[in-house]
Amino acid sequence: MARILALDYGTKRTGIAVTDELQIIASGLTTVPTPDLIGFLKEYFTSEKVTLVLVGEPKQRDGSHSQVEEHIQKFLETYALEFPNIPVERVDERFTSKMAFQTMIDSGLKKQQRQNKALIDEISATIILQDYLNRK
Repeated sequence: MARILALDYGTKRTGIAVTDELQIIASGLTTVPTPDLIGFLKEYFTSEKVTLVLVGEPKQRDGSHSQVEEHIQKFLETYALEFPNIPVERVDERFTSKMAFQTMIDSGLKKQQRQNKALIDEISATIILQDYLNRK
């Protein structure tokens, strides 16, 4: 089997998580500057077989799209041109950042470590992916 990759897309940086080859466990992979995301994915897809990419769909509490959705749509257009054979599925990502922060607290990370926004993005991507796997 191939891996599933999840993206917690942000305007500055994007958190990335990936499954094992059996698609059982979600693990944080890294956080990359968003302008470097396509290049990172090109390299990753060359070395690893990926069957699906999940992209978080940020929504407000009332269900409307958040401001970053416009940027995500532009990214998805570029993605479709670069990687037409690897499908994308959108996944609701409401509250994942709060859940990631709580996970950091529960893990015993110190206050200074919890201020690492890149780590929050990576954990958020992992939560998006694990939630998808749990529902699957």
